[in-house]
Amino acid sequence: MPPVVESAGGRYELVQVFKHDFFAATGLYRGSDGLVVVKINRTNDLLGVPMKWLGRALARHEMSMYQAAQGVTGVPRLLGPAGPTGFVHAYVPGHPLGRREQVSDTFFDELLTLVRGLHERHLAYADLNKRENILVGEDQRPYLIDFQIGLRLPPVGWRKLPGFGWLLRRFQQADYYHCLKHKRRLRPDQLTPQEQRVLSRLSLWIRLHRWVSRPFTQLRRRTLRRLKATQELPAGG
Repeated sequence: MPPVVESAGGRYELVQVFKHDFFAATGLYRGSDGLVVVKINRTNDLLGVPMKWLGRALARHEMSMYQAAQGVTGVPRLLGPAGPTGFVHAYVPGHPLGRREQVSDTFFDELLTLVRGLHERHLAYADLNKRENILVGEDQRPYLIDFQIGLRLPPVGWRKLPGFGWLLRRFQQADYYHCLKHKRRLRPDQLTPQEQRVLSRLSLWIRLHRWVSRPFTQLRRRTLRRLKATQELPAGG
């Protein structure tokens, strides 16, 4: 992470690195207007192959997701770009949703409202299976960060072609399913009969995703354990 970042007329200095993986590095910065989060997408070559184009593409995509989601309660405010592969968004004081988190009675209603707000704007978050992407704010409300693999398919231009609407709905259904999955773990007392039926009917889309992703997930977990990844700080905010 660079020691200093400039964006939208602001100057921010590095406080703490949250996360650094193959695709991006994320850190906490401080400026005259307080704390912000900076995400710098990949710039380094891979085995001699230039990869800065990937960093630019990822930054453009994620900023477009944040821009489309501005105004939805629970989505941090986008502040602007940071160099060719980065951007800055507002910091949310809080922590990632824990495996045994004691959430408020309204937490999952608020999370579902947040997700529906994204869906109404023709977005799909597409990564709600990871609890770490759901923040519990100091106000005990849910927040979503990291729109890196999100999907945005408004029905305009080429996105009107047959199949794109169906694809978006499948990803949105997966968002809803994963919200209910976390609710079943943390607040099973609040599940409605309809929600229980949704969870009992695991869709073909979810099964396919698990079949494809599970071997990679298991490999990644084993590798991180060997590298003592617990030294990495949780990416709050």
